[in-house]
Amino acid sequence: MKSIVTLTVNPAVDINTDVSQVVPERKLRCGPPQREPGGGGVNVARAVHRLGGDATALYLAGGPPGEMLAGLLEGEGVAHRALSVDECTRENVIVYEEASGLQYRFGMPGPRVTEAEWRRCLDELAALDPTPDYLVASGSLPPGVPEDFFGHVAEVARDGGAHLIVDTSGEPLRHAVEVGTFMLKPNLRELRELVGEELEGEHEQVDAARRLVECGQVEVLVLSLGAGGALVVTAESVTPVRTPTVPIRSKVGAGDSMVGGTVLALARGWDLLAAVRFGVAAGAAAVMTAGTELCRRDDTERLYAEMQEALEGV
Repeated sequence: MKSIVTLTVNPAVDINTDVSQVVPERKLRCGPPQREPGGGGVNVARAVHRLGGDATALYLAGGPPGEMLAGLLEGEGVAHRALSVDECTRENVIVYEEASGLQYRFGMPGPRVTEAEWRRCLDELAALDPTPDYLVASGSLPPGVPEDFFGHVAEVARDGGAHLIVDTSGEPLRHAVEVGTFMLKPNLRELRELVGEELEGEHEQVDAARRLVECGQVEVLVLSLGAGGALVVTAESVTPVRTPTVPIRSKVGAGDSMVGGTVLALARGWDLLAAVRFGVAAGAAAVMTAGTELCRRDDTERLYAEMQEALEGV
């Protein structure tokens, strides 16, 4: 299997709990908290591990929460490497309200990262030996990290020969695209922001994705459509991948699971469309789990088999 490294510059410790009802100005009695590793690339590496593969999570971490994050990853058996920063890794709070069945997610901004710290991160990335076959840069940027950071990451990947997969949004995504990437996985909102257009219908969405591919900025664009599945756009084709119908418990973690499933399948040597189908199956499997739990291997493999059977029956 080819090697996978994920990069997360704004990881988190996610604290999950529940409460009967969210009411202002009252002390709310919550259930026992559960702590999990969080942040885009960290979750992608966790999803790869859950699906039976290997990926190394490279991330910035600081203070006691950073030590806790490392311990949680160690406990899950996920290969990881922390790059230290002075300020504390962020902690997010996710609260499930029993009365409504709604989930409230409180995301913190993250530590302020100095220029010396984020430049050292790029140096460490460039020094990886051997260079990973697939590099997944995913998640938000913490305070202090410039918006063109993922552009620098794209340069490192290009110079080292790694296949870069980027899953972020806004200006950080734009800077990565300007340098060039192997694969993007935007949702519709992120694609609209990237091209500066409303993209009302599927024709406009496909046209926007094709323009990015045809100008050489992106080799593969996987447009995530949620319950509608995904559109896989390359220079040669546009192919829809339909998601299986599953009971919805929580949509948290579906995108990271989708990226994890896709990159794992690619690393195993699968062709592109089969890999994206496996990723879509992993995303659907994550929707079936509660809270912030990611995909489960048995659910993912079963859903993928059902998708393959449906294709063969067409």
